Amino acid sequence: MSRNVVLIPVYNEERHLEGLLSRLRQVYQDDVLLIDDGSVDRSPTIIKTLLDGRTASILQERNRGYGATLTAGFQEVVKHGYDYVITMDSDGQHRPDWIPEFFRLIPAWDIVSGSRYSAESDKMGDAPPDRRAINATVTARINHLTGFSLTDSFCGFKAYRVSALAKLDLSDVGYAMPLQLWLQARHHGLKVVEQPVSRIYDDPSRRFGGELDVPEVRLQLYLETIERERSRWNL
Repeated sequence: MSRNVVLIPVYNEERHLEGLLSRLRQVYQDDVLLIDDGSVDRSPTIIKTLLDGRTASILQERNRGYGATLTAGFQEVVKHGYDYVITMDSDGQHRPDWIPEFFRLIPAWDIVSGSRYSAESDKMGDAPPDRRAINATVTARINHLTGFSLTDSFCGFKAYRVSALAKLDLSDVGYAMPLQLWLQARHHGLKVVEQPVSRIYDDPSRRFGGELDVPEVRLQLYLETIERERSRWNL
């Protein structure tokens, strides 16, 4: 029987954590790993109340970034010998209802990636225009270099075969880490498929932070990351 885990990075999500774990446990009873990325709200305290025999946590003392937090989680699931891991965000935009389907699909693949922009995705909100445009531009570039047929290169709702994940060398600490993932997946010949998921945008005030709130700066960062990985892996 396979060993499964759900990995959830957390940063200042005190409003969502208890509800997320409650909904998650309605459809999934195995291991959960919460990794707090130096939250300055009540998230670390709430996480401690959620711990039990199937729910563990890592509380990072300082904010390291989205990519660094996920990578730390990947290292943990590799170290502890899990077979499959699902990653999902803690901000309410990923519905736990999809978890059983991800775990059903992943044994035939190396990565099952959620898509909010597949024709089959159910829509529960409109993405901000700059995010949608950047996602489309970056996804087209990723597809050109990899031969994949992605419709959403940034969705954090994914399932991984842990043995495939262990092959990757992910170093970007921020939001560009998924772009490293796709080019390295191509380099290592990983089998990739998308799974339509719900597109939920219920908080238009959310920001990336700092200069990344400027769409042109964000797009430039993403394209530069792709080019570095393309050169690194000779794609």
